[in-house]
Amino acid sequence: MSHFVDNFWGEKNQGFAVLYNNMKNGTTSTKELEDFIRERSGIEETYSKNITKLSKLALNSSTSGTFAPFWQVIKGAMDKVATTHIKLIQKLHELVKEVHKYGEEQQKKHKIVKTEVSGTFNLVQSINTTKESLEKAKETYNTRCIEHEKLKRDSATSKEIEKAETKYKKAMDEYRSLVEKYANLKNDYEQQMTDTSHKFQQIEESHLKEMKDFIRSYNSSVHECNNSLGQIQHEFSQQCEDMTEQKLIEVYVDSKGTGKDKLPSIEFEECDISNIPITETIQKEKTKKKKKAKKKKDKTAENGTGEG
Repeated sequence: MSHFVDNFWGEKNQGFAVLYNNMKNGTTSTKELEDFIRERSGIEETYSKNITKLSKLALNSSTSGTFAPFWQVIKGAMDKVATTHIKLIQKLHELVKEVHKYGEEQQKKHKIVKTEVSGTFNLVQSINTTKESLEKAKETYNTRCIEHEKLKRDSATSKEIEKAETKYKKAMDEYRSLVEKYANLKNDYEQQMTDTSHKFQQIEESHLKEMKDFIRSYNSSVHECNNSLGQIQHEFSQQCEDMTEQKLIEVYVDSKGTGKDKLPSIEFEECDISNIPITETIQKEKTKKKKKAKKKKDKTAENGTGEG
């Protein structure tokens, strides 16, 4: 396992800045994860609404004809799909709240940590400044030392040598003082940087654990949704297979059939007028005809008597 305390030193002492910025980037990662899950939830919500519209389209499709039962199967599957995505949306909404809450707590914690590691930050500034001064003091010391040595070798006047020696000793004292100061700062810096590195690693491990838990929760919700969708698809496929051509025709016949009896045979029948009642007009005509016939008969009879 890698440890911060072993890997963030270096000549320029940039380890503290890198680790501190990494801690601050943790809040950015948290916000980005929150935005990602919220966006995924929005996509699921849009998809669920579209599936619901599609379900209504199936509901409003023709209920007549042999294919009609399929629309009920399709609608049932679409309703289940929409419900499954709604459940995922609800879980993602809850997860967004959890990530947002963690982000707020994370920012508060970082403010506290910033105060706690401020001593290390100040030491980094001091040791870098001291090192720069030390390098300049060393350069000055070497220059004065060489100048002093040259004057001695060139048999310069005692006054010149004495003056150069004064400068040389002053530069040496300044250089030695800065070396001692750097050594003291180095010890303090290494101790505090060690403690700070451990602190940063604890913060990072805790942060990664939280983030991983969020990802695990996200993955679990999506996995559960996909499993449900797979089951719905399996059921839909089975229902489609069960809807054979013969079964669809049977369903149509049972619901729309008009009966099994065929038309009866019909034969020609003579009209029966025997039971027709005699009307008053016909009766008067008959009576009139009888009277006329009788009158004619009587007249004939009278004529016969006269001839005899």
